[in-house]
Amino acid sequence: MKTVLVTGGAGFIGGNFVLQKRRESDIKIVNLDKLTYAGNLATLEALDSDPLHIFVEGDIGDRPLVSDLLNRYQPDAIFNFAAETHVDRSIDGPGAFVQTNVVGTFNLLEESRAYWKDLSEETRSSFRFLHVSTDEVFGSLKPEDPAFSETTPYAPNSPYSASKASSDHLVRAYFHTYGLPTLITNCSNNYGPYQFPEKLIPLMILNALEGKPLPVYGDGQNIRDWLYVEDHCRAIALVAEKGRPGETYNVGGAAERTNLWLVKQLCQILDELVPNSAHTPHINLVQYVTDRPGHDRRYAIDFSKLERELGWSPQENIKSGLRKTVQWYLDNPDWCEAVTSQNYERERLGLTA
Repeated sequence: MKTVLVTGGAGFIGGNFVLQKRRESDIKIVNLDKLTYAGNLATLEALDSDPLHIFVEGDIGDRPLVSDLLNRYQPDAIFNFAAETHVDRSIDGPGAFVQTNVVGTFNLLEESRAYWKDLSEETRSSFRFLHVSTDEVFGSLKPEDPAFSETTPYAPNSPYSASKASSDHLVRAYFHTYGLPTLITNCSNNYGPYQFPEKLIPLMILNALEGKPLPVYGDGQNIRDWLYVEDHCRAIALVAEKGRPGETYNVGGAAERTNLWLVKQLCQILDELVPNSAHTPHINLVQYVTDRPGHDRRYAIDFSKLERELGWSPQENIKSGLRKTVQWYLDNPDWCEAVTSQNYERERLGLTA
């Protein structure tokens, strides 16, 4: 691949993917991002003068724009990270999730299909459309249930996961109906640098540093499989390079933990790395709050297919990944301040404070 189109490449996972690919290869990246609240150009600051990174502000649902980018830059692959992703926000306002995750993916697929059809036979056979999805499409597991595999029936329980399930079905259909060489990855909970602070791990880190409450839903025993974002990005690149078109690959971190365990671990790391904090021990900041509607009890990912067929496994274990993550947030207060300031949304929209 010489050129790729990355959608949602200023967000958390997409931004890490773009940074990783530019560090490790000479690939040209056309980066299309709508710059919603979760998209942040500060994440891409290191690429400001990089001629092989072309940033375009725009929506995957803008078909004339997508068509122009495809025909102008002639990418060898499309990596679709663009999505609304926060469950709580989907409960409060599901419409945006349907618009971006379902309608937006449909529009992107249509333009990709039109572009792909006009490629030469050789280029058409090597082209890939990789769609990044989530384990939440599979629903919830009981403690004794086996982990989600690629053949687990879909059973989404929130507007977010339902919208992602819909987009997955569309991507699959475009392979079986039109032959578009698509790939789908379904990942477990990601964490790491540049994650927007509404998500659990950065929220806990930043709240703890400020002495704010650490809200834990329900009894804190909801279980998630945690995947370090850079491991996930390596898996995505490998699937695009060596995966079989039409296939789905699960990506997991081999790290099932309860939310309460995770928060306690973060508190222990902060106690060690910030021993002079006025809020030590940080575990005293934990507050249990009313559980959210439709809160899935357990997710777990079986990634043996990815390991068996493509040789991938996570490099970070949960403790090393969490330590790296806490250290990153400690080392990057300017980024954190920029995205958590009260003026962030107004500045993003170009309004005066």
